[in-house]
Amino acid sequence: MSGFVVVGSQWGDEGKGKIVDLLTERVDIVARYGGGPNAGHTICVGERRFALHHIPSGILRENVLCVIGNGVVVDPGSLLKEITDLRAAGVRVEENLRISDRAHLILPYHRGSDIAREGGVGDGKIGTTRLGVGPAYESKAGRYGLRMTDLGDRAGLREKVGALARMVRSAAADRLAPEWDPAPEAVAAQYLEYGARLTPFIADTSRLLNERLDDGAIVLCEGAQGTMLDLDHGTYPYVTSSSSTAGGACTGLGLSPIRVDGVIGVLKAYSTRVGGGPFPTEQDNETGRSIRERGREFGSTTGRPRRCGWFDALVARYSVMINQIECLALTLFDVLDDFDEIPICVAYEHEGRRIDRLPADPTVLNLCRPVYEILPGWKTATTGARRFEDLPGRARDYVGRLESVVGCEIGVISTSPQRDGTIVRPEGRIEHWLPVRQPVRAQAR
Repeated sequence: MSGFVVVGSQWGDEGKGKIVDLLTERVDIVARYGGGPNAGHTICVGERRFALHHIPSGILRENVLCVIGNGVVVDPGSLLKEITDLRAAGVRVEENLRISDRAHLILPYHRGSDIAREGGVGDGKIGTTRLGVGPAYESKAGRYGLRMTDLGDRAGLREKVGALARMVRSAAADRLAPEWDPAPEAVAAQYLEYGARLTPFIADTSRLLNERLDDGAIVLCEGAQGTMLDLDHGTYPYVTSSSSTAGGACTGLGLSPIRVDGVIGVLKAYSTRVGGGPFPTEQDNETGRSIRERGREFGSTTGRPRRCGWFDALVARYSVMINQIECLALTLFDVLDDFDEIPICVAYEHEGRRIDRLPADPTVLNLCRPVYEILPGWKTATTGARRFEDLPGRARDYVGRLESVVGCEIGVISTSPQRDGTIVRPEGRIEHWLPVRQPVRAQAR
């Protein structure tokens, strides 16, 4: 049995989709353990770009089974559109996708509540995608949520939808817009139709995963968002509503911690975040705009421009510790090709005092000023590099310095959005943990 977790090591949007897609040639199953349609993964295969929101990034490999775990919240209408779009693109879905019968559902009331809250708090906005993800997790924690298994309850679904609607309406204090507050019987009828279409995909995925692990399968657990958006360990309250750290893989998929053999962290060669909240290395200037344009830093789900800044070693070290990351994948490396100098934040300064840890209080973090170490840029294109030795010397120095200040190996370096635009260092843990599988050769007769 072999289970590995791929986790975001910053504020999400680190390029996990590409790294998971890259590693799927080495695994049997890709299982997503948290988040909802607010977490988009963009994958480039040749000239084609795929934007995935619910479905794990392994769906583009025909021999890989993809699992949406119980820790994910599902908008069934959005998921069905995603399935339809993949089918139209020639992607095999029916045999390759399973959805946990315990995964919770997003209903229109959740989305209406999300929109009303974000629109009514002024400067206190969290910066959600307004897709109902947070309120759906609230319903789950409040024990009045609906799950995938409820889509088959023709007799009781209307009553369950009505009870949920009353709870959400009460919490929203009558602020739901009419389009997000439909009659429960209409919602129940629509969701029964969704259930009929999704029935072939619904399964007890915890049992499925454990049985496959017992049989020797290799499972890659795919995270959504990033460590700094984790409900417990992120920059609270500017976080998501689920456990986006590696520990969430166990609860979000129904796996024992001893099933996990290793954790792979994904981070950018710089930093980004969306929505509100502290961001010490943010460059709200021409430099930040240049990073945004070079890195195409616009959300896969919402299209929102991301806030951009320099690499923050304190955030990366914290993520390595929280997740027990032993190998990092560094993405969007080529975005830095054009800069004369490249700063790395190695500490903060707060009220005249230097600190080398991440404060829990967002007010304190917001007042922290980055202490930078300046490295020279390499001013050379790296997009053609396929081996670490192919990188310019200063680019290799940058990678080495990041490894030193973060305290973790960088085993993968992505130099373009394409699958083959990736350096996998042969001495790294990836090749030890997940060697490329050799094709089965026909035996001579």
